[in-house]
Amino acid sequence: MYVREAHPIDEWQMKSNLKDDVCYAQPKTLEQRVAIAKDFTARFKFPLPFGIDEMGNTADAAYAAWPERLYVIDETGHVAYRGGMGPFNYKPAEVRDWLAAKYGAVKHEASAQAASSAAPAPAAASTSSPDRGSAQTPASSTK
Repeated sequence: MYVREAHPIDEWQMKSNLKDDVCYAQPKTLEQRVAIAKDFTARFKFPLPFGIDEMGNTADAAYAAWPERLYVIDETGHVAYRGGMGPFNYKPAEVRDWLAAKYGAVKHEASAQAASSAAPAPAAASTSSPDRGSAQTPASSTK
């Protein structure tokens, strides 16, 4: 879910935003949030649907999402996993482990490529599993 910018250029920009080339002003309209989210999905080839918080920041307020937080919503629409508040308790590895324990491990492209270069192996499909996602389009430098 893309919520308000954590480090916009017109508020509190970080050097890492310049290094990673994710420099955006704080969006003032939903259309601006959508444009930033589309840039994120295109740039990082984000494979899952992704929600965008409306300008009243309802999702941010309900889930304490800013600046970053990980949730897993189960098949029934309930929160099944709630990660700690970022940045210090934002732990993608923890949610990956939780998901692997509940649904099984996912083979990542990088691991598959490393394994195939180390020793010949039969062809296998591999998928990437990002740490977040939800309803329509994704986000920028915030998680």
